[in-house]
Amino acid sequence: MSERPIKLSDPDRAAALGNAVGWIYDADTAAITKTFMFADFSEAWGFMNRAALLAEKMDHHPEWFNVYNRVEVKMTTHDAGGVTSWDFDMAAAMNGFAGE
Repeated sequence: MSERPIKLSDPDRAAALGNAVGWIYDADTAAITKTFMFADFSEAWGFMNRAALLAEKMDHHPEWFNVYNRVEVKMTTHDAGGVTSWDFDMAAAMNGFAGE
């Protein structure tokens, strides 16, 4: 991604969040978060692999935590000091990887 991301305004973030199924905004961390549940570890790992490849391509990496079939994801753009369109692009892609 070539241009620097810009932190979304509160109304823009709220509008984008309305289209991000299952994602919530955490004001304490200035991030959007979601917990994905899969049938087993293999499905969770496959999801993480797909997300990791996209993250490398975008040079925009999630913070995540995995235990067996659960993957907890937090997205924020540290350089911008909060949530940007890049976070919502990743969120949409992750929803797609999870079949949502």
